[in-house]
This record gives sequence, C-alpha cells and structure tokens, in this order.
Amino acid sequence: MRSIRLFLLILGVCLAGCSSIRERVAALRPVPAEAPGPSESSEPSDTLSEPETVSEHEPHTVLPVEYEETIEDPDASSAEPAMDETVSPVPPSERELNNYAESSDPSKLQLDAVVSSVYANFPLLEAARYQRNVANGEILSAEGAFDTKFKAATENGPVGYYENYRQLLVLTQPLYGGAEVYGGYRLGRGNFQPWYLERNTNDGGEFKTGVQVPLARNRNIDERRAQLWKATYARQRTEPEIQSQLIDFVRDGSIVYWDWVAAGKKQLVARRLLELAVDRNEGIRARVEAGDLDPPDADDNQRIIVSREAKVIDAGRKVRQSAVKLSLFYRDDLGQPVIPLEQWTPDFPAPTEMREDQLFSDITLALSRRPEIQTIDILRREIDIDYASAQNDFRPQVDALVFGSQDVGAPTSIKRDKSPFDLEAGIYADVPLQRRKARGKMSSIEAKVSQIIAKRQMVENKITAEVQSAHVGLTAAWARVAKARESLRLARKMARIELQKFDAGSSDLLSVNLREQQAFDAAETEIDALLEYFQSKAIYRAALAEDNDFRF
Repeated sequence: MRSIRLFLLILGVCLAGCSSIRERVAALRPVPAEAPGPSESSEPSDTLSEPETVSEHEPHTVLPVEYEETIEDPDASSAEPAMDETVSPVPPSERELNNYAESSDPSKLQLDAVVSSVYANFPLLEAARYQRNVANGEILSAEGAFDTKFKAATENGPVGYYENYRQLLVLTQPLYGGAEVYGGYRLGRGNFQPWYLERNTNDGGEFKTGVQVPLARNRNIDERRAQLWKATYARQRTEPEIQSQLIDFVRDGSIVYWDWVAAGKKQLVARRLLELAVDRNEGIRARVEAGDLDPPDADDNQRIIVSREAKVIDAGRKVRQSAVKLSLFYRDDLGQPVIPLEQWTPDFPAPTEMREDQLFSDITLALSRRPEIQTIDILRREIDIDYASAQNDFRPQVDALVFGSQDVGAPTSIKRDKSPFDLEAGIYADVPLQRRKARGKMSSIEAKVSQIIAKRQMVENKITAEVQSAHVGLTAAWARVAKARESLRLARKMARIELQKFDAGSSDLLSVNLREQQAFDAAETEIDALLEYFQSKAIYRAALAEDNDFRF
C-alpha cells in the first residue's frame, strides 16, 4: 500500500503541473540578444555563447548563443495584447508638431489635424494594425505544441479462443526544457496469449507514469521551441512593418495637404487678378466715352475679364479636386472622409533654412529610427534560430527514460507478478552517421546570413542617400522661395508702375495686362516654391522616420 500511495503522489504532482506549464509557456518570449547564430565550425559546440552584432561579422562568422530556459511572468511587458485591447499609436507630440511650423488660427485646417487623423482613423493603417492579431494567432498556435495531450484507446477481442478486453487512458505533457512527462491508466481483462501476458492487469487496473529527458539533441532547442521563438520574432517584426506604413501614410497625407493649400492660394491669386480687371472696367468705359481711349480698349478689357474668369474657374476645380483627395486622409471620429471647405485654407508658414552641419546627425538619426533596419535585424534573429536548429541536428539523439507502474486490486495471477511496484529506466540513442541533413541546413543558413548582411548594407546606403537627397531638395526649395519672392516683389512693382503710366495716358492696356500677367505668374511661382519646400519637408520628415513612434 505504501508503494501505491507513493505512485499516486507522483502521478498527482505530474498532472498538477500541466496547467502551470501551459501558463508559463504562454509567457515565453525569446530575448532578442539570445538568438543563436551560425558559428565558424559546422560541428555543434557544447556551450552556446553570446553573438556579436550582425554588422561586426563576416557571412560565415556568426557566433551562436545559449537560449535561457527561464520563463517570464505572464503579466510582464512581453505579453501581447489582443487587437481590441491594443493601445493605438499616439499622435505626434507637441514638440514634433511644432516642426510643421503651422499657423495657430483655429478656423483653419492645420497639418497636425490631418496627421492626427491619419494616426487615428486611416483605414489602411487600421488594416496594418490587424497584422498584430495575425501574429498573435501564430504565437498561440506555436504554444499549442506544449498543450497537454489526452489519449484513449479500447481494444477488444470478444470472439476467439483468447477472449480479452483492454482499455487505455494517457495524459502527456511536453515541458519547455525538452522533456516530456506522462501518466496513464490501463485495464486488461480476459484470456491473453502466452506471449502477450504483459497486457493483463490486476482487477483494479494499472497506473503508470514516467518522464523522457533529452540528453543531447533537443536539449537546448527543439522543433517546438524553435517555432515558438520564430513566431514571437514574427510578432516583433509586425511593429516596424506597421511603422513603415505609418511613415508613408503621413508623408502622402502631408503632400496632399500642401497641394490643397497651394491650390487654395492660387485660387486667391486668380481672383485678385480678376478683380483688377473688373475694377478698372468702369474707368476704361468712362475714358472711352471721353475720347481718351479707343473703343476697342473696352472690348479688350472685357476679353481680359472673361479670360481671367476662366482661370478662376479652373483654379476652383483644382481646389475642389485637391480637397477630395485630402479627404482620404482627413476623417472624422467615425472614420468618414471630410472634404475641407475653401475657407479652411491656411497661409503658408514661414520657411526656415536647413543647416548644412545638421545633415550628418540626421543621417545617424535616420539609421537608428528607420523600420527597414529593424525588420532586417529581426529577420536575422529568425535565421539565427534556424541555425541553432541545424546545430541541434548535429547532436546524437540520446534520451533518458524513467517510468514506474503499479497494479491495484485483486491479483489475476497466482504468481502475483503484477502486484509489486515496477520501476524501469533506460537510455535510447539514435545517431545519423553522415549528418547530411544538418550539414545541408547549415550551408543554406550561412548563405541566408550572407544575404541578410548584404541587404542590410544596401538598406543603410539607401537610407543615407534618401536623407541626403531630401536635404538637397529642402535646401534648394528654400533658396527657390527666396528668389521667387524677390521676383514677385519686382513684378508687382513693375505692374504698379505700368498701371500708373496707363492712368497717366503714357501706356496702353496691352502693356498693363502683360505686367499684371507677369505678376500673376510670379505669384504662382512663389506658391509653387513654397509648395515644393513644404512637400520636401514632409519627405525629409519621412526620411528621418519621425513618425516611427508607437507606445504600448
């Protein structure tokens, strides 16, 4: 009876640990710095050491790392929230919004309102956020490899010389360290063949429990843990991917916003040009009646009015079209597009000059912020896990197995050979001699690491070029604004002089119209220069990944 109580105590401890194992596995998150990487040798090492950073190694010199078997608390920061509980990205801070140099007029639509709308209600960004749920589902699926498994079987032979009945119940629990515990109950009744007498049990059946522990292969990493770690890294990879899309959406929304502002300003210029022709129309008619001007001059001014009315109509079309495009990014709290009104058009803020000495620090900042670099680094860690799996395949399969069994109830044999407590232990080995599978995986993974290193270098070069190009564009746009404003000042001055000469009778309407048209063109050139400047600023902002700010 003492052995039975001992057996039941062991079985109870094993089964009681199943639920706690499941909770602990759910909290597993591999530490990024702990991902193993390819080593110089194709042979497995006895210990795993910490890898250096990706950029410091050649393709075939990536050191492995040991995976800790500690389990984090489920309430720790590594726990992943569901989509409906995920805190949305916080819109840019006040300091960041000041970079836009917006007007403070509350009656005007400011760029920060459009950017905040993109953060909060842009459909494509919302769709990108759901990728977290997809990744969380993959993690949950990978954790399913550690689920407690229940097995049952019934095998009966009701007809024949050897009539017997067998029932079986088994619970199996994989452990995070690679081991596996199990406990079960079986019942065998009837007459059994002499060579199958072990299938028979006492009247109360047989309880059995045991544990299988890997000693070499699958000790530090196995297929279950590898899939869980890779799923966790895939979840981490969704964040820079979402941030990359956010940067693009804010940049595109900013460009469309400045198109709308520029269209509104050009419409105001066209209306002002029309007003000049309309305002002098009565004066021209009076001078024609007085004989100071020829009658065709009145018709010519009327032609100018009609022509400028057509320009106002075309400018209005561009304003409405740009407003419709802007509504894709500017939405209400329900996510519905809001078409901005003409009176919401703000003035262009005052442009500021870029410092040349700022370029180097901005390149460094961009390289530390850009999500493309983060994505590649996480992909590298996933490949490190594949390498650890290949390294694991080099090791021999050596497992230790210990199990005990105890029959209960009345003996079914006069020898009472089923009644004593049985304890067995064994070691099983399986060694692939050529190890071609492991060597092939190792060679493939080393090539993938070389690809990742080359791609990372190219991405760094591309980011540097983007920042440099955006800086050049922003600097040139600022210089163009200064020249355009000087040109506008001179064009307006010449238009005023020409109008004064016309009023004094020393010029004609054709010259006045020409000077006014030149002033109109100069005003549009200034607007285009301001448009180019602020769109270049949006591109520069995207190159620096200033919207790469998710908080959870």
